[in-house]
Amino acid sequence: MSAIYDCTVPADLLTGTRLARAAIGRGELVVIPTDTVYGVAADAFQPAAVQRLLDAKGRGRQSPPPVLIPGIPTLDALAEEVPDEVRTLVRAFWPGGLTIILPARDSLAWDLGETHGTVALRMPADRIALELLSETGPLAVSSANLTGRPAATTAAEAEAMLGDSVAVYLDGGAAGADHDGAAGPGAAHRDPGSTIVDATPLLRGEPIRIVRHGVISDDAVRAALDAP
Repeated sequence: MSAIYDCTVPADLLTGTRLARAAIGRGELVVIPTDTVYGVAADAFQPAAVQRLLDAKGRGRQSPPPVLIPGIPTLDALAEEVPDEVRTLVRAFWPGGLTIILPARDSLAWDLGETHGTVALRMPADRIALELLSETGPLAVSSANLTGRPAATTAAEAEAMLGDSVAVYLDGGAAGADHDGAAGPGAAHRDPGSTIVDATPLLRGEPIRIVRHGVISDDAVRAALDAP
């Protein structure tokens, strides 16, 4: 049976993160807290591990996972081109709940699924996630739930859905935080996960597209782009 490590306890934090690093290195799955919802993570550069992630969730290759990264230098390493508008959004919302779709570098030796040459990148605002990412490198991370079920906001909820398909569960307490614009128009219809922005139209001279309405409001994204 997979263990849940309470990361508010220093000894459990050290043990849990050590075992999580080892599990990821073996191509196994780990559940981690983020600033939005809990995520199930795999080494982004191990295709078998990414497939294990999709299988655990009951998803097909047509739904490739986003990639969490530890910092902006990794954005430039993984994306073929980063338009100025994307750098504006990164300054405004990273680390945080904004995922940005960009063209992936052709030289990357990975297989995330049917990405059509793109990658969805995010730097999370969670200490445990960032510390793990700083040691493992980019992780393919999707919400820690079975497809069609609500995203887990606790490690226990994730474990109830994913069970022994995950090697290590890191419990950082309830996921999520106060986000901007919570009472704004359409707030009730937002996903508790990150807001996803497709920046690839910028390369054709077209505006960005918001493809998932998440914890950062559409108005906040537009205001950041319109700011002088």
